Amino acid sequence: MEIQAPAKINLFLDVTGKRTDGYHDLISLMCPVRIHDTVRLSFDDAGIPDGLTVTCPHPDVPSGPANLAWKAASAFFTETGISGSMAVLIDKQIPVGAGLGGGSSDAAAVITALNLHYNKPLSYERLMDMGRGIGADVPFFIFGRPAVATGIGEKLSFFPGLPPAAMVIIYPGTPVSTGEVYKRLNLALTKTKKIHTKFIFKSGWEADLPKRLYNALEPAAMQICPEIKSARQALLDCGAAGALMSGSGSSVFGIFADAQQAGQAFNRLSAYCDQWQVFQTSLLV
Repeated sequence: MEIQAPAKINLFLDVTGKRTDGYHDLISLMCPVRIHDTVRLSFDDAGIPDGLTVTCPHPDVPSGPANLAWKAASAFFTETGISGSMAVLIDKQIPVGAGLGGGSSDAAAVITALNLHYNKPLSYERLMDMGRGIGADVPFFIFGRPAVATGIGEKLSFFPGLPPAAMVIIYPGTPVSTGEVYKRLNLALTKTKKIHTKFIFKSGWEADLPKRLYNALEPAAMQICPEIKSARQALLDCGAAGALMSGSGSSVFGIFADAQQAGQAFNRLSAYCDQWQVFQTSLLV
């Protein structure tokens, strides 16, 4: 079985407070994009060892229990009581530590594929509950559509009306730790710059998408990885109508008027810096 596990970007991300458990409450507009890992599942075939294996050739992706895909598969088998042998192979195309949700997407792909393979023993609601226990972004990828996320990112509501915007994404080549970004976040300062989130999601995103981009984590992430600022400016210099860091970084996306302009920017930026990974893509709406 082969599944495409898409990346995501955050078109809007505001931190609304810190919880007693150490996590932060947020409100974010998240959308899948047309970049994906390929996740391959093999069941009970000759050569598959007993139990569960998860492997990925990428040097920065752990195999075995440290991988979110392994945790997702293990949770499924524990919940359902199903036993058998399964191997997962992840072809990693989404950059690691980039704020694009690759690990969470792989986990969501595995748990939904297992549920389908075994004739849906778990309800959609139960899958979402299990996803919350695996990682904050896993429920979004199970949900699979543009969504406004609240809480720590696990409470989702469908967000219609986004255009299939053409874009270019730059990964500067340096992963950024989400925990380190939140440690550097000046929550008191971000509160003085609050956007009225009560109204920001009402209407107008299709016409004014580039003007509504916002990420409260961007200044803190730029302290750790100054290349984020360079990548953002490079996208604007190439004609992006708006550019923003995704998630806690370090990837930055730029929104362009159409695919032709995005393609021209992609060609120019691909030759800009040897360390950068550049992707031409669009919102998956």
